[in-house]
Amino acid sequence: VQLQASGGGLVQPGGSLRLSCAVSGIRISIAFMDWYRQVPGKQRELVASITASSLTNYADSVKGRFAISRDNDNNTVYLQMNSLKPEDTAVYYCHLFNRITRENYWGQGTLVTVSS
Repeated sequence: VQLQASGGGLVQPGGSLRLSCAVSGIRISIAFMDWYRQVPGKQRELVASITASSLTNYADSVKGRFAISRDNDNNTVYLQMNSLKPEDTAVYYCHLFNRITRENYWGQGTLVTVSS
């Protein structure tokens, strides 16, 4: 199983980015998918989650600004990030939980920098 995260970059405050997590080796239709982020020196924090039935959950800090979605046909999960703030700067990781085998998989991370 491989998770390939992409879409990070440098954006000005108030801007938008869309992160993608392309999954191979497993059908995401059976999995819970999440986006986490981590700043150096701090713990990795959960940003957004989506269940196999597309129920979503968000950290309070991103509610109303971020949206997680899944495309089961393309085996990809997205994180649309709007109204970005400097405090959103972090490395963003996608995560997959296989409901059947209860295994966890992580992508390699993509850096998001919000700065003027």
